[in-house]
Amino acid sequence: MEKAEILLETGTNEIEIMEFTIYDELYGINVAKVREIMRADRVKAIPHAHPSIEGIFKPRDVLLTVIDLPHYLTGRETIQDNQDIFMVTEFNKINIAFRVNSVVGIERISWEDINKPDTTLASDEDGIATGIAEIGNKLVTILDFEKITADIAPETSIQSENVEIYHGDERHKHRLLLAEDSVLLSKLIVDSLKKAGYTNLVKFNNGKEAYEFLEESKGSGEMPADLLITDIEMPKMDGHRLTKLVKEDQWLKKLPVVIFSSLITPEMAIKGREVGADEQLSKPEIGHLVEVVDELLQRGQTDGEMCCTTDNKRS
Repeated sequence: MEKAEILLETGTNEIEIMEFTIYDELYGINVAKVREIMRADRVKAIPHAHPSIEGIFKPRDVLLTVIDLPHYLTGRETIQDNQDIFMVTEFNKINIAFRVNSVVGIERISWEDINKPDTTLASDEDGIATGIAEIGNKLVTILDFEKITADIAPETSIQSENVEIYHGDERHKHRLLLAEDSVLLSKLIVDSLKKAGYTNLVKFNNGKEAYEFLEESKGSGEMPADLLITDIEMPKMDGHRLTKLVKEDQWLKKLPVVIFSSLITPEMAIKGREVGADEQLSKPEIGHLVEVVDELLQRGQTDGEMCCTTDNKRS
């Protein structure tokens, strides 16, 4: 499959949204998740599969699961049309095709123009809209494809059982910051980190909130945290922009930053390195996240001891 070209510069706080329709309603997906657009094809049904799994098909040499997105969103049997489209996506290191009715086009906007849905639309973890984008005179619902996939196949999401229970007290001494907009995923991440002993944890709903917290703390003369974990896709300020601002700041740049996102593809990993991320991990790898946090914190302590030793020799 041909990979979609990533056009955006790194750290500009912009997103390219692919707009598509289902029953004449307008929805959106981050272009970075789309690998290919193709005309809907014949699909082989799979017995006893989830009702919203249409089946499998094999374009060229790749076997793909097809999710019937109209059925998932409405709960009614899909009226298939020969003009329907398969959006082939890649996130969390898996490829999935989603049936949609049409693809409208691509729009580039700022994350500032994307707002979280009102809580009256969906309660906490039940919501499948990650944001509402204002594009001209249109409102586009940005769907949470990770949540949709996790609903259909829970094993594709974060598995807290992969984290061992920690009985010591060393990890509690470290203060971690987490920037994550998904209610479901932030709960899974927080629960997993606390299970691993990182109970001294402060969570923010987007990168803007996290950066404002860091900015406010600069006057105290003390680093407000030992490590920052951030998602990429967040309203108001994305994780790349947050990382870029932290690493360009003379005081904050020593703060280790881990990008923990469903979008860690080879292309996006290049972007993460450009903005200065210390590590980048795909979201299902929660056990590996704990290992990486341990390593970065240990590295920071070692660097601090070396710095102090050097200063003492100079004096």
